[in-house]
Amino acid sequence: MNKVLVLVVLLLASAGASALDGVFIERGEGNYVDQVRAGMLWKWDRTWPYHGDWLITGAWEAAVGAWRGEKPADNNQVIGDIGIQPVFHMAPREGAGMTPYLEGSILGLHLISRAFAYDTRKFGSSFQFGHFLGFGVNFGEKRAFGMGFRFQHLSNAGIVQPNQGVNFKQLHLAYNF
Repeated sequence: MNKVLVLVVLLLASAGASALDGVFIERGEGNYVDQVRAGMLWKWDRTWPYHGDWLITGAWEAAVGAWRGEKPADNNQVIGDIGIQPVFHMAPREGAGMTPYLEGSILGLHLISRAFAYDTRKFGSSFQFGHFLGFGVNFGEKRAFGMGFRFQHLSNAGIVQPNQGVNFKQLHLAYNF
């Protein structure tokens, strides 16, 4: 797990900061699987008004991370994860202090290093789809900091059996440049 975090830090440090719009880290758990991820985001040059005071924006998120099986008395594995996903973000147009947001993603693409977290949690293939719903608050100068909760589901959509998938409850922390 520590080697993955070192790799993430090196990747983030080597990326040109001017090309990025933000970075994030996540910590999640679900189905006796722990998760940690770190990534980068690139905002879309597009906004859509929503009911006057709200805007919908979007970004691409790319991340690397690790999962670890935590089932007692089972064959627990560490799994590497690399993924990319489109994210839709809805927040007030203007605001001071803490401002709420809603977000979601569909059709994220993930490649995992093993197809099982423990003997009774199997994913069928290394290729997985992901989607999530989340909410949180942005705060700080120019709302640069974000803290939120996400519920994420990953599975191979039945392409290969068994397809047990995994559901993560995640704490998401972000910094926008």
